Amino acid sequence: MDLNINLNMSNSANQSMAPKLSTDILYDVIIIGGGPAGLNAALYAKRKGLSTGILTKALGGQVINTSLVENYLGRTSLSGESLVDSFIDHINELEIPILDGVIVKDIQTSNHIYRIILTNGEIYQSKTVIISTGSKNKKLHIPGENEFFGKGVAYCAICDAPFYKGKDVIVAGGGNSAVEAALDLAKIAKSVTIVHRSEFRADQILIDKLDLHKNITTHLQTQILEIVGERTVGGIRALDKSTKKQRLIKTDGIFIEIGYKPNTTPFKDLVKLNEREEIIVGEMNQTSIPGIFAAGDATATPYKQIVIAASEGAKAALAVNDYINKA
Repeated sequence: MDLNINLNMSNSANQSMAPKLSTDILYDVIIIGGGPAGLNAALYAKRKGLSTGILTKALGGQVINTSLVENYLGRTSLSGESLVDSFIDHINELEIPILDGVIVKDIQTSNHIYRIILTNGEIYQSKTVIISTGSKNKKLHIPGENEFFGKGVAYCAICDAPFYKGKDVIVAGGGNSAVEAALDLAKIAKSVTIVHRSEFRADQILIDKLDLHKNITTHLQTQILEIVGERTVGGIRALDKSTKKQRLIKTDGIFIEIGYKPNTTPFKDLVKLNEREEIIVGEMNQTSIPGIFAAGDATATPYKQIVIAASEGAKAALAVNDYINKA
């Protein structure tokens, strides 16, 4: 407990000593977003000698709410908060200005200069922009979901499956991500139960694979009403829509795999998005607008993982450096 307090105090002190982001400076690059993609983009941009600033709503992004990270190379096991602390310490050593707790409203361009407008009216200027605003998991919005987050409620089977070895788990959802999660979990868990409020929306080739695993069962046309338990998840209360009867399904954990929503609303009329509202990027992380790049979970890049987001941030920063050098 004291260690976390000291880490947080250290980060706060370092940030207070860092230069402030200025509305009077024309930066080489401003990064929108303070998760792994944004922070690593800032690291690489700064090391390339670019004047760099970060604007973010929540420093650390979704990682800060991750209970345990065991799949980041070189760090065998640590909390998401501790991993973010190490990221921020690295950024602070480079004295990169960060403006935390702000929301970008719009980006305007004139004469190859980008004006980044915040909801509070402040305007920052840069030659290039990296959008790394991440995404947020779609939720069931039912009782118990928030209360048991990190205590049996999870949103990433790739991340958290190893914690449920030999246990009974539920997967909520009926699309590709839910079925893929169930198939992955079946290799580790004692049993996997897929619960979905309607029919499968997943590709048939994936659905057919479910029959190959005897420890996977499905409950379609079944709506999850509540997640129950004491200190941790103990089960779900569900409604069988065909019989109109409720039932309790016991479980050690539930993986909510109903998709995610990219945080791209401020940019929907600026850069091209796909049908999932993700930013479309090229191999150099360029968007449809020259000088605007994107990285991490806000983009169409597959596999939303911390290490992938961080690497995409590095790519985007290197691409920005090339772009500026050729200008």
